[in-house]
Amino acid sequence: MATKSSKRRAVGFTIAPMTNDPLAALPIGRKVTVSKTVSESDVYLFAGITGDLSPNHTDEAYMRKTRYGRRIAHGALAVGFMSNASTKILEGIEGTWVSYGYDRVRFPAPLFFGDTVTVEYEVAERNDNERKVFSRVTVTTDRGSVVAAATHILKRVDG
Repeated sequence: MATKSSKRRAVGFTIAPMTNDPLAALPIGRKVTVSKTVSESDVYLFAGITGDLSPNHTDEAYMRKTRYGRRIAHGALAVGFMSNASTKILEGIEGTWVSYGYDRVRFPAPLFFGDTVTVEYEVAERNDNERKVFSRVTVTTDRGSVVAAATHILKRVDG
């Protein structure tokens, strides 16, 4: 009785070639975006966790008298959104990666309650010897304002 060959051709995917480059999965230009609407509960939970109960974030009447006219979210909350983007860019990538830190963090415009932000996270540079990847990260509101920007450094710490 004749049997069919056990050899089958793979359809619909490509197997990546073996590489000794531990940073190969994060080439320059790789990008991810994530979006989030900043709610009052987001800000109050963050304030409670950090202990930063500044009137800038919690006192509407006080903030109405300022140039902002209303409460603003913590800049560090925007950095948390950046962290979410770094987690997203690593999805499906092997290895143990850690955040090595953020450089040149800036908050050029206020982040208001109710703003919808989009975080754009793009690999900009690699240091193969130190096993570090440097990414440009911006947080932009639906109003078009950049409310946070930084360089984020990821480091591969295994194999």
